Amino acid sequence: MKRIATAAAVLLVAATAATAADTATLPKDYEKWAKSKEKVISDKSSLFYGIHHIYVDKKAMPPYQSGGKYSEGARFVVVNYTIKEEGGKPVKGKKSMVVLMKKDKKQSATGGWLFAGFTPEGKPSGIDPVKNCFECHLKDAKATDLIISKYADFK
Repeated sequence: MKRIATAAAVLLVAATAATAADTATLPKDYEKWAKSKEKVISDKSSLFYGIHHIYVDKKAMPPYQSGGKYSEGARFVVVNYTIKEEGGKPVKGKKSMVVLMKKDKKQSATGGWLFAGFTPEGKPSGIDPVKNCFECHLKDAKATDLIISKYADFK
């Protein structure tokens, strides 16, 4: 009986995380936030294969710079583009994915962060916030409040 209750609780938490990600919306003004330099991820097995920019809102920027903890509502948006070759160099192709990461203490299944993926047109993509986002962030950035990128990406 205890195992069934535990399994049901785990499924409920995962379903809540997926539902929150599916109902999340992209901030309309994110392109006005601080923007990183272009970053090229050439590993074709990476979810972020391509060229991307990271946008950081005003609430997230101070802890991003100092390496501190993020307050409720802090947001990051990552815009990913395909890679094209021009003159033997990788250049930005078409927009392929947009991802939102927002500090939200209600998101216990994903470490207090809402993770949501979007199509290039801004519609929910249906990515699994636990499997596609949280597990990687937990593995790679547990010590930095689950933020993988570094402020150095802006320099």
